[in-house]
Amino acid sequence: MKPLRSMLFVPGNKPAWVEKAIHAGADGLILDLEDSVPFSDKAAARPMAAEALARFHALGPVLTVRINALETGMAGDDIDALVSPGLSAILAPKIETPQDIATLDALLTQSEHRAGLEPGQVEIYPTLETAKGIYHAYQIATCSPRVPTLACAAGPGGDTARSLGYVWTKEGTETLYIRSKVLLDARAAGVTYPLITSWFDVRDLEGLKTDVRLNRQLGYSGQIVIHPSHVPIVNEAFTPTPQEIAYHQGLLAAMEEAERQGTSAVTYEGAMVDIAMVKTSRQLLELARVIGALDAPMHAMRPERNEG
Repeated sequence: MKPLRSMLFVPGNKPAWVEKAIHAGADGLILDLEDSVPFSDKAAARPMAAEALARFHALGPVLTVRINALETGMAGDDIDALVSPGLSAILAPKIETPQDIATLDALLTQSEHRAGLEPGQVEIYPTLETAKGIYHAYQIATCSPRVPTLACAAGPGGDTARSLGYVWTKEGTETLYIRSKVLLDARAAGVTYPLITSWFDVRDLEGLKTDVRLNRQLGYSGQIVIHPSHVPIVNEAFTPTPQEIAYHQGLLAAMEEAERQGTSAVTYEGAMVDIAMVKTSRQLLELARVIGALDAPMHAMRPERNEG
């Protein structure tokens, strides 16, 4: 799985909206067959979404589809209609147990076979939006090679709020535990790029900036958003800044010099750093490289910032 700083929802039954969303700058697009599509339009939305996958899959954004929940009885039809070379993953709502993943895995395998695809090509991005799903986050993250990430749902008024009973606030105090719990379980399971959705206010962009800053500080690597205006804010928040890149390049240079001098610790930027911090710097610089934010090579030297 590549890093997805931003994933943008768009109703699967709105072809014109999908075409606009393709050019919104999001790293990933979610063609929604669930909550944004009325029940009467569900069947018609499937071929529309399938056509969008065929038409746009080579244009850049990772294309995924949010299917209807297993409990609705519509997930199988969604999967069968959408599995194709252009589909990278399904966003699976209301996942609660590893058995849910096993059921989806079997459905995907059948559809992949019918489509002439290798089994396992389509990934599963589980959305955790119930108390049971959040409780089982680690088990869900480790139960199948199809699952490269988890998506924590921590927004207002929806399934998670109803399941847990919290009253959502922009400050996020009431969702801090579930954000942290899902993140911890995801990282313990080896998830490299955990996702979150937590901001639904289209107009309050300053509030979004605060929200996404918290998510990045906690350790998330990307956020699912509902409006194109949110995309550049989220992309920026999850992109290492030039200052961060310069700092970590300098740290690597300082540690290389320290190793040449036979030591494993050095004072850099006024603080003591050691070998343990090298991995952190390399990880951040690799992320910057993958998303195209790193111009200089990772081994760029900046000895002038070595303070001893």
